[in-house]
Amino acid sequence: MDLSFSAEDLAFQREVRSFIAENYPADIKARFDAGLEPRKEDFVRWQKILFEKGWVAPAWPKEYGGTGWTATQKYIFQEELGAANTPGIIPFGLSMVGPVIYTFATEEQKKRFLPGILSSDVWWCQGYSEPGSGSDLASLKTKAVRQGDKYIVNGSKTWTTMAQWADWIFCLVRTDSSVKQQEGISFLLFDMKSPGVTVRPIITMDGGHEVNECFFDNVEVPVENLIGQEGMGWTYAKFLLGHERSGIAAVARSKRGIAKLKQIANTEQSDGSPLIEDPDYRRKLAELEIDLTALEYTELRTLARESQGKGPGPESSILKIKGTEIQQAITELAVEAAGYYAFAYNRRAMDGANEPVVGPAATAFAAPSYFNMRKTSIYGGSNEIQKNIIAKMVLGL
Repeated sequence: MDLSFSAEDLAFQREVRSFIAENYPADIKARFDAGLEPRKEDFVRWQKILFEKGWVAPAWPKEYGGTGWTATQKYIFQEELGAANTPGIIPFGLSMVGPVIYTFATEEQKKRFLPGILSSDVWWCQGYSEPGSGSDLASLKTKAVRQGDKYIVNGSKTWTTMAQWADWIFCLVRTDSSVKQQEGISFLLFDMKSPGVTVRPIITMDGGHEVNECFFDNVEVPVENLIGQEGMGWTYAKFLLGHERSGIAAVARSKRGIAKLKQIANTEQSDGSPLIEDPDYRRKLAELEIDLTALEYTELRTLARESQGKGPGPESSILKIKGTEIQQAITELAVEAAGYYAFAYNRRAMDGANEPVVGPAATAFAAPSYFNMRKTSIYGGSNEIQKNIIAKMVLGL
């Protein structure tokens, strides 16, 4: 694969870099550079800035608001966002349900839902995982019974990321229990303000409120909010998960994470010598960089495939496995570098209160980041399930 940039690509890189420098709000940058708890308004404000520029959905077809960029330009764009430490694009609308809608929905549904997703006026969450289902998504029990021109939905979802901020949810529901599990699932969209919807927080190991439980008690959903055909939800779900898994790799942001590790490792310790002089730590850091470079090449192949009009294939499972392993390894090395400073962190400081941060600034958030990143090998389909997909789809086993 030829990774050399053309003159046009280099000009595009300068354009992106200049745009970020001029338009990335200083207050959001300061908050993210400090590692403070992200806020909904920070994500929305940044996404609206990208929307006004026409850059918020690079992967979308141009006719629906995409950029029409080449695979190389998409790569450059993500690299520059990662290098600038901008808020990540919240995937539920733009990277997940958006592609399902413009691929499988009716024209009326596209006109109704896509503009709000693009402009970030409507915040989405994902209703997939359920209590007791684990990685066996097809065993979901949330039920939707059709009554005339509406469905009555009963059941629950768990690990629903950012549902406390969501306006709408895209939800897998069981509409037929008499057929094979995968054939009885449908894909519904509904308003989170509908009567009968209850959201309860799940506080994670790092003390944060990122995920939730959602309960549905006789929630009425118009039939017109069904995407595609009844019973085809499993097909749409697999399509969506391919897009989700590709995005989970987060190569550009892992590069920034490794750069921060190097910064920490080059800082003098209490004995006066930097950690980078420890051959064992230096070896771990070098191995991590090599793994990330290999992952980067795989991601570029995936981008090239998408630029040819092909959706993410089984390579998205490879990206998901290795990408999340690298993200976790970065936090592990950060804790190792922080040493005893990683034991003490202040939740109120993370939320932006005027509390002192214990330990060197570069290591203050090592512990909460470590705890939070334990989830990455599970969401989007656990890594064990991804290995099964690779064995079947790539190795033919």
